[in-house]
Amino acid sequence: MSQSTDRAVPADPADPAGAIAAGYAFTGPALDLGALIWDGACLPDRQIRIPLGMLNRHGLVAGATGTGKTKTLQLIAEQLSANGVPVFLADIKGDVSGISVPGTDNEKVRERAAEVGQEWRATGCPGEFYSLGGIGPGIPLRATVTSFGPVLLSKVLQLNQTQEQSLGLIFHYADSKGLELFDLKDLRAVVAFLVSDRGKAELKGIGGLSTVTAGVILRALTAFEQQGASEFFGEPEFDTSEFLRTAADGRGTVSVLELPAVQDKPQLFSTFLMWLLADLYTDLPEVGDLERPKLVFFFDEAHLLFNGASKAFLDSITQTVRLIRSKGIGVFFVTQTPKDVPADVLAQLGNRVQHALRAFTPDDAKALKATVKTFPNSAYDLEELLTGLGTGEAVITVLSEKGAPTPVAATRLRAPQSLMGPVDAAELDRAVKASLLYSRYAEPVDRESAYEKISAEQAAAEAAAEAAAAAAEAEKRAEKEAKEAEKAARRAPKPDPSLAEQVVGSGIFRSLARSVGTSLGREISRSLFGTARRRR
Repeated sequence: MSQSTDRAVPADPADPAGAIAAGYAFTGPALDLGALIWDGACLPDRQIRIPLGMLNRHGLVAGATGTGKTKTLQLIAEQLSANGVPVFLADIKGDVSGISVPGTDNEKVRERAAEVGQEWRATGCPGEFYSLGGIGPGIPLRATVTSFGPVLLSKVLQLNQTQEQSLGLIFHYADSKGLELFDLKDLRAVVAFLVSDRGKAELKGIGGLSTVTAGVILRALTAFEQQGASEFFGEPEFDTSEFLRTAADGRGTVSVLELPAVQDKPQLFSTFLMWLLADLYTDLPEVGDLERPKLVFFFDEAHLLFNGASKAFLDSITQTVRLIRSKGIGVFFVTQTPKDVPADVLAQLGNRVQHALRAFTPDDAKALKATVKTFPNSAYDLEELLTGLGTGEAVITVLSEKGAPTPVAATRLRAPQSLMGPVDAAELDRAVKASLLYSRYAEPVDRESAYEKISAEQAAAEAAAEAAAAAAEAEKRAEKEAKEAEKAARRAPKPDPSLAEQVVGSGIFRSLARSVGTSLGREISRSLFGTARRRR
């Protein structure tokens, strides 16, 4: 940090460079960005700076690939840390980890320092390193599905507006029923339940969930999980207030999110960054304008956040950016051209660092003209200037201490004092495991949640159904056995007859009985009817 009272340059209409530099002669603490470029020359006595208190008014760092955006982030982050302001950086390519160790003194660095009037001293910053879900080196960052919410998750799953609304209905149901959505299997279980025979009636009163929409959501979740995304959701959920810590010596901690291992999942990491920001917004109290921000958040590859975003998603981003300033948080979006950022969001960004743009195609030329129109009045021919800037040079305008835009200034930027490149992998791993936060967040936890509750209810219902079916089967079997017993009883042989019964039943006995009977019968007949019958 430096004071500007000994560097103030009085405005002089005959001296355009002096007039521009006068716009950056602040009286309070400020960050030194570099030296003014005018008429092709670098003027080390004309310093371009940004007031520390204006860094919560947000900003944009833009420029074509290879123009020095990453080194600009590193330069600003170093000075913020030195002023006691914590910083969050997303490391897409894996070359920002060097911010934690002192830089290397060499001829190129000394030459740049001499050109811009910088007293260069190799210095590292206190740093913490994170990774999404533990993929790659770093302390794992996880979020629960519940806290991630339906709007952000819809963006990641690339759902349309109708599907997004249905997902919101699913979240509403889970919240109202106390079904915790910690990880993706919890969400899958709730969706499957709501289209099952038992669950269909649950949402009828508030619109219902169509089987087709549920199928789309389940298929999107399956594809998402196959990309390894299940690692990012679960517990322990990261407490974003960890980003607000300072070191024992009062310097702000630089939190670096290492993303090289998930470069092929741009929708995920850009949306996850938005979750981190939204979570900070939700948790922090209103503080108004401070002398220094509580945290400055650098949102790299910002265009990925806005590509294909729904209106609800864009509205949420706009509201978060507009209101988070009063929570003491500054946000810098990093992308290639300002047109990558929606107009409503761009209007909230008071500080601009524009690196070189290329105009090789008609689309490039159109983007260049659009970028020029986003700057205030300039003493430069910006179309020519922006295509002619070298690496490590930028066009800058910031908000003054009174909140007014400063004059546009072509600037040769200072050299970072930390290592401009990645640290050794083994050293990075040691730094991660030495952190006090590692033991807190390293191991995943799987508590009882929606999946377990729904599975238990389903198992109980299935067990009851199986018991009822078994009882019915037992009753049916008992009836069948009783009928078979009755039939068997009827088919059973009679007992053997006695000797008397055998004699009586014999043929001789029956013949004799028949003869006696016939005689008796004839006699009786006669006696009774008074007639006589012919003997047979």
